[in-house]
Amino acid sequence: MKRMDFHGFILVALASALLFPAGQTQQPPSSTGSSSSQHAHKPVVSPDSRLDVGSVSKDLYRNQSFGFTCKIPAGWVLRTEELNARDEDESEGEAGKSVKDSGSAGRVLLAAFARPPQARGEDVNSSILIAAESASSYPGLKDAAQYFGPVSEVAKAQGFTVDEEPYEFAVGTKTLVRGDFEKNVGSRAMRQSTLVILGKGYAVSFTFIGGTEDEVEELVAGLSFGAAAKPQSH
Repeated sequence: MKRMDFHGFILVALASALLFPAGQTQQPPSSTGSSSSQHAHKPVVSPDSRLDVGSVSKDLYRNQSFGFTCKIPAGWVLRTEELNARDEDESEGEAGKSVKDSGSAGRVLLAAFARPPQARGEDVNSSILIAAESASSYPGLKDAAQYFGPVSEVAKAQGFTVDEEPYEFAVGTKTLVRGDFEKNVGSRAMRQSTLVILGKGYAVSFTFIGGTEDEVEELVAGLSFGAAAKPQSH
């Protein structure tokens, strides 16, 4: 498996959003998707019609196709569309690659931050990043553990060290593969846990970042598979 450009892109974009000093080249937040506490967000149409991009309502991201929900802490800001737009802009500059091709290969499903990425803060800007990438982009990919080859490579390139080698981790009715990473940011520590599952022809990754283990574990606990992923009937 050689391909890692999409996952590499989203982790680099996430790192820059978390660490980029305020007042430099970051753009002001747009009025759409700026807070998870706004009205329900309609699903975004994906270039790949097979991919369910899910939706956000009342601080909860739901994806029926993959069968999971993820809680978004109250007051967090959403930057899903911005990250996908940035990916498309990068793809337009690559020879022989179209925006449609990029969208089919991978897409950010949810990008949520404790505060606007361009806002300066003393602590780590905790975040949740959920992405789906076509498994066909990785020839020979048979299980989620294999996907951690490129995930770990990208994390290490961003200055993270492996805190825990990939291991099986149960979330509701599903067993995912999880890897834990840590990075020193000045006097602070940034902790990252990434969980991966394969399904419907995609590798779906769930990345949670926080300043402490407890903070990361609380975010991970907001991920649920099973009946809770289905809308309640009225």
